[in-house]
Amino acid sequence: MTELSSRPRTPLAVFGATMPLAGFGLNLALLTPVVVTLALKVEAVAPDTKERDLGVVLGVGAFLALVSNPLFGRLSDRTTSRLGMRRPWLVLGVLVGALGLVVVALAESVLLVGVGWCVAQIAYNAALAAHSATLPDQVPVARRGAVSGLVGITTLVSIVAGTVLTAVLPGDLARFGVPALIAVVLVGLFAGVLRDRVTPERQPLRLWRSFFFDPRRHPDFGWAWLTRFTFVFAAATGLTYLPYFLSEQLGVPTADVPGRVAVATVIAMGATVLTSVVGGFVSDRIGRRKPFVIAAALIAMVGLIVVALSGSFTQLLVGEVILGLGTGCFYAVDLALITEVLPDLDDAGKDLGVINMANALPQSLAPAVAPVFITIGGYPLLFLAGAAVGIVGALLVTRIRGVS
Repeated sequence: MTELSSRPRTPLAVFGATMPLAGFGLNLALLTPVVVTLALKVEAVAPDTKERDLGVVLGVGAFLALVSNPLFGRLSDRTTSRLGMRRPWLVLGVLVGALGLVVVALAESVLLVGVGWCVAQIAYNAALAAHSATLPDQVPVARRGAVSGLVGITTLVSIVAGTVLTAVLPGDLARFGVPALIAVVLVGLFAGVLRDRVTPERQPLRLWRSFFFDPRRHPDFGWAWLTRFTFVFAAATGLTYLPYFLSEQLGVPTADVPGRVAVATVIAMGATVLTSVVGGFVSDRIGRRKPFVIAAALIAMVGLIVVALSGSFTQLLVGEVILGLGTGCFYAVDLALITEVLPDLDDAGKDLGVINMANALPQSLAPAVAPVFITIGGYPLLFLAGAAVGIVGALLVTRIRGVS
């Protein structure tokens, strides 16, 4: 394992400013479709089968994300380019991802929507894998809570910005293209200032190992993976189907749905930013991770339960605020925790790619199982089931032994 102190490092102030901005751009391009614009696009091209078709598009795309993130993480770990290990994948991923979103925007059938979305998922996940690996590459353990808190903020701000852009931008090309363009600019800035590692020695690639780790040898990493998986599964139920919940459960007119989603996420944003900043900073100061992750996950699930039981838009906003309070702190501190249980820093891209499988897999499973819960008890039952899974995930954190 190569020690962090022996590696080229970007000045922390520069890294701390540009790395979160790049994350904002990537997530703006990737999460805006997941939260709202893909649902609207699928409804426009196939209104009679929108739920089924959206589930298929999101499910296939999420499966490709599941595969591509650890695969490209492994490739970046073994990249010997003179431009560095991570930079080539950052640049190539964001450019190809933009092309995929343009295909989605111009599509006139569900098939073409799916093709464009699959291209975007593969490409953006290649960039995300390289982006995530720069955190353990560049930042000492004692400062990772603060930096991951900033990353958590920008990830969540990207959701808010995406919903606002969707509400104000005219037409599909602008709604998909503007986030893609912002991502190109911000990732390009980060790639330009990054003092990336250059590895001249070729190492065995062994791509099949990109998707596996031994939980018997690294049990803490395994429990961290399960914690992230369960939380993201819970969040995916609420995020993916919020537009349909608003229109069908609360009776919001379809034309008003983007605006209502924007209002809900903007109101929750203040709480999210506060807990992300404070949670990461305080976690660094006291040297503890687990209590923050457990409490944050439980608070977020209370918020999801409130959303599920909402009978009005006002009640839904209360739930979104509570959900935001927990989510901000969770993502900030959980990422710092994960970087402390990585099996090998020299395989950080691959191992963080495996963690990102816990981000992608629930996006595939949630749409696959959602119709069952919706048929039985509607969207409220789906959200409650997601909350139950998230509560289990909060309890799993107690199984991690190597981090306090």
